[in-house]
Amino acid sequence: MTQTVSGDDPTGLSASELADRLQAGELTSVEVTRAHLDRIDAVDTAVNAFLHVDVEGALEAARRADADRAAGTPASPLAGVPVAVKDVLTTSDMPTTCGSKMLEGWVPPYDATVTRRLREAGMVLLGKTNMDEFAMGSSTENSAYGPTRNPWDLDRIPGGSGGGSAAALAAFEAPLSIGTDTGGSIRQPGAVTGTVGVKPTYGGVSRYGLVAFSSSLDQAGPCARTVLDAALLHEVMAGSDPMDSTSIDAPVPPVVAAARDGAAGDLAGVRVGVVRELSGEGYQPGVQRAFDAAVQQLTALGAEVVEVSCPHFDYALGAYYLIAPSECSSNLARFDAMRYGLRIGDDGSRSAEEVMSLTRESGFGPEVKRRIMLGTYALSSGYYDAYYGQAQKVRTLITRDFGAAFEQVDVLVSPTTPTTAFPIGDRVDDPLAMYRADLCTIPSNLAGNAAMSLPCGLSDEDGLPVGLQIMAPPMADDRLYRVGAAYEAARDAALGGALINSVPQLEVA
Repeated sequence: MTQTVSGDDPTGLSASELADRLQAGELTSVEVTRAHLDRIDAVDTAVNAFLHVDVEGALEAARRADADRAAGTPASPLAGVPVAVKDVLTTSDMPTTCGSKMLEGWVPPYDATVTRRLREAGMVLLGKTNMDEFAMGSSTENSAYGPTRNPWDLDRIPGGSGGGSAAALAAFEAPLSIGTDTGGSIRQPGAVTGTVGVKPTYGGVSRYGLVAFSSSLDQAGPCARTVLDAALLHEVMAGSDPMDSTSIDAPVPPVVAAARDGAAGDLAGVRVGVVRELSGEGYQPGVQRAFDAAVQQLTALGAEVVEVSCPHFDYALGAYYLIAPSECSSNLARFDAMRYGLRIGDDGSRSAEEVMSLTRESGFGPEVKRRIMLGTYALSSGYYDAYYGQAQKVRTLITRDFGAAFEQVDVLVSPTTPTTAFPIGDRVDDPLAMYRADLCTIPSNLAGNAAMSLPCGLSDEDGLPVGLQIMAPPMADDRLYRVGAAYEAARDAALGGALINSVPQLEVA
């Protein structure tokens, strides 16, 4: 039985279709928002994509968008279109918990820059989506508020750490969402839920108000059901920000124009490199077959496809799991029970150190504690150069691999993940197996370049989505959208419709 939300039901429309119908007066933002809120109410008990739904706030924002449109002053092309936000970006009118008991119920005093830009564009914030605690995980099983489930199979994971944002799209609870990507946390959930996820160039989207996990890796980005929708959202959220010292002071690449041009399906003159180190042994056969078919489709569209070697990618996983925990150890030191958040044992009989220890013991989950300990060890006296310092040297070598590859080709491609979505609980007791889910995505975070995942079919073994990863040089994000839109159009033409329409219908009460 296939997904039935379509036709006149606004939840079955893409964001660009919703924007067109709002502009034409065929729908109001209030109607669109109510439809999505009703959908959340109907299915989210099963999916658990949302940690907080702001019903009244969303409807009020929708009324404002309708009033602005009636006055002829819509704030942006996406004005009135709903969006869900990963619960790691601060919101002044909703809790920001980062999926942790440490911040349960905390309402920040300010909006993240991304949040502010969504509001200024007249978009409707539906609520905050579930995530692995402090963005540490590959399955959204590490949330203190229970796992999110994959709408394709509720017994499987939706990826992580941003599984809530991806699952909300696949369950048709939201047409757009915001994720963050530290080692693949936008792209990997996109791959296993059959949706589109983009990690913009590091510094292309402001990190102000993004609760830090690993500051040199974290990057917010758009999640959507189509490449064009992702481009429209990317354009709204990106751009220089004086509040973020790592923000790039340069124009946003022409991502929307690139997506529209790419949809024409002509990739003549585009050079595509298949990364030798990111396929083959260890990859699920159905994933490899779907990827190979996607590469053949790119060739049919006129692209010149060659194999490219990036030899230091083999060391990316090890380097990442030294750099990211080291930075997390430093960043999470701020959760000390003294200034905000959870406080345990403060009964007047304990010292500040004891209260801090009890709070961190109670507030952090097992995966967060694991990474804090790894990072603290890697940064400790006598080990810094041997571990963290060496990992940074590997990072430089990976960046050089990308640079050499992009001298030969315009974009690189690989599978997004080595496997399709695995069963919930399957890797909980095997952290190394869990970490390998990010094998293909981590290099782009270490180098800071742009990368996208989009669906490239279903694995013939289990009928679950497979992701095609496209990687581009820093500030060449538009290349992702041109190639991705061209492939998407050809894929949908071959299928006779969008792949996302194959999501099994969720049973609702």
